[in-house]
Amino acid sequence: MTMGKFLVRRILQGVFVIWGVITIMFGLRAVSPGDPATLMLGEGATRELIEHVREQEGLNEPIYVQYFDYLQGILVGDFGYSWISHREVEVMVIERIPATIELAVAATIVAIVISIPLGVISATRRNEPADYGATMFSLLGISTPNFWLGLMLILLLGVWAGLFPTGRRPVGFGPAVMTLFQTGSPGDLFTWVHYITLPAITLGTYFTALITRLTRSGMVDELGKPYVTASKAKGLPGVLVRYKHVLRNTMIPIITVLGLQMGTLIGGAVITETVFNWPGLGLRLIDALGTRDWPLMQGIIVFIAIGFVTINIVVDGLYAYLNPQVRDE
Repeated sequence: MTMGKFLVRRILQGVFVIWGVITIMFGLRAVSPGDPATLMLGEGATRELIEHVREQEGLNEPIYVQYFDYLQGILVGDFGYSWISHREVEVMVIERIPATIELAVAATIVAIVISIPLGVISATRRNEPADYGATMFSLLGISTPNFWLGLMLILLLGVWAGLFPTGRRPVGFGPAVMTLFQTGSPGDLFTWVHYITLPAITLGTYFTALITRLTRSGMVDELGKPYVTASKAKGLPGVLVRYKHVLRNTMIPIITVLGLQMGTLIGGAVITETVFNWPGLGLRLIDALGTRDWPLMQGIIVFIAIGFVTINIVVDGLYAYLNPQVRDE
């Protein structure tokens, strides 16, 4: 199969997945108790006003008509209006995306910087204290719930030690970089790093543990192959064989997991953003859930699904490029 056909097939599968998410969310909204018009106007609204809003919003139409109207709106980028703030849903979602991406990327950087060297050390020093320590770390990282870890970090490093702030960040990454270029002062950038450190560690711990285990198992498998023995027999330095050949061959499954977990990080940031009051999509989703603001909830979930599917398609394409045999599986 050619690369073009492979990508077209993946894109069609992605569209089907997004349609499924949209349909499920609409179905949940349809069967949820409560009158949307009453939620929008409050309990004290008159019956005439409620009926007027129901007519205006199309809530008196049959459910299938409402469904196709919603699908038609999404196709042109119209996700409707928030029932609570009465703002456009797509605007409310887009303005929170940068904060969530900042957090997901920071968590990924934390994971890569820690996990790959740790996995290499663990694989090359098997059955030594370094290997036991790395294995114990990865086990703890996978087993520890994010919300508990976040609360413990706030308590220990934020409240008791006073090393990191526990409130909402005062500046985003984009404005901090703009300030750096305009004034030459890195103060805002340092402030941003100070505020994102604990959320990034919290979100990236599970990811770090997972990549450490993958790196270790992949390295152990590759180190036992004949080409490694042949390379060493030819006199190549062990460091060169280890990092240029063995680690390179180990990176293909790690790249796949990195991409897949990036989407998971964006979706899984809900808990971390809530714990640290991080102004991203996750915190807005929790707020929408608390007020039963269905249009906003639907919009956020659909945007997360689109991001997840897009990242998966990019990773699949990269994987198929690195390993052409995947296209025929």
